Amino acid sequence: MSVDKDETPSGPVENAWAMEIPEFKAEHNPHGMLEESKFATLFPRYREKYLKECWSLVQAKLSEYNLKCELDLVEGSMTVMTTRKCWDPYIIIKARDMIKLLARSVPYDQALKVLEDDHGSDIIKIGNIVGNKERFVKRRQRLIGPNGSTLKSIELLTQCYVLVQGNTVSAIGPYQGLKHVRKIVIDTMNNVHPIYNIKTLMIKRELMKDPKLRNENWERFLPRFEHKNLSKRKQPLKKKKKAPYTPFPPAQPLSKIDKELESGEYFLKEKEKKAKKAAERREKEAETKVKQKEKREKSFKPPKEKPFASSNSTSKSQDVDVSKLKQKVKAAQKKKVRD
Repeated sequence: MSVDKDETPSGPVENAWAMEIPEFKAEHNPHGMLEESKFATLFPRYREKYLKECWSLVQAKLSEYNLKCELDLVEGSMTVMTTRKCWDPYIIIKARDMIKLLARSVPYDQALKVLEDDHGSDIIKIGNIVGNKERFVKRRQRLIGPNGSTLKSIELLTQCYVLVQGNTVSAIGPYQGLKHVRKIVIDTMNNVHPIYNIKTLMIKRELMKDPKLRNENWERFLPRFEHKNLSKRKQPLKKKKKAPYTPFPPAQPLSKIDKELESGEYFLKEKEKKAKKAAERREKEAETKVKQKEKREKSFKPPKEKPFASSNSTSKSQDVDVSKLKQKVKAAQKKKVRD
């Protein structure tokens, strides 16, 4: 590729991402390719109908770069290959990425952007990051957000097209933006909410506009989010306290013979042992009989009566206005006579 000496930068470049990539034309490689390269990828059955409809457009676009493409509906595969007339050596890699994106449910209009020099693609696998299926679905939904709002904000900040499909996340856009998309996706699947990364990107975007702060360290401006992993395990109400450590082992528990030796039962004869057991049994029976009798007699016990009313309460009831009472009685008798 022939580039003028005036255009080549001398010394270190401040921002390599801002440099314009010169277009690679057919004039730069008039002899074409010596060897033919070929890439193939499989696609799921539900994409068959869409690929049939748009395959003529794919062939027309790839023919501009002198590339061939084949769609095998029996095997369920797409193939791209170079020809001798193809002049761009890297376009086959771009075409391979394009058919991979088409297989991952990316629409044709968006997958077409990969063929541009300043655009790239990244297919992020998220299926193996989380083991639990329910947790995986929740975190994937968190990446999309309510009505796709979180995904839209990621697209606006990174200038990339992002599509969440099954166990993969497909992204198309500038290379700098693809780095941010990958970080946000992997952090989200590792239980870091995407709003944290979105907030840092927004702050960086504002700091880039300020020429004074452009070359300074931004760590003091960026928010620091601590990962809090609170255990939801229920704690017991009564916790057992560990005894202080002693090098000596605990005393061996007494056997049945040792207990008999202590109480003196070991030296008793069999008749005496039986008599002792019988006496203990009688004592227990007597105790249970007493308890049962108390239970039966409980229902026959009279309830506790209320205490007798004091003299103050009787005096209050006796203080009645007799004249008013007579008037009430006369009034009631008159009503009866009228009726």
